[in-house]
Amino acid sequence: MAFTCDVCSKNKMVGNKISHSNIKTKKTQEPNLQRVRAMIDGAPRRIRVCTRCLRSGKVIKAA
Repeated sequence: MAFTCDVCSKNKMVGNKISHSNIKTKKTQEPNLQRVRAMIDGAPRRIRVCTRCLRSGKVIKAA
């Protein structure tokens, strides 16, 4: 899948946007993904990581 975090597999969420007159339309929320050079198996690679994984230290950035 294209818009998925490579660490925690977080992807799109789908829900309803509810107007004042109670009309429901579909709404999608995408995770805040960043492309990061990270160390994977001892080699630097570019991966897509959500900001929650970056902030919590689940990803080791490559220099």
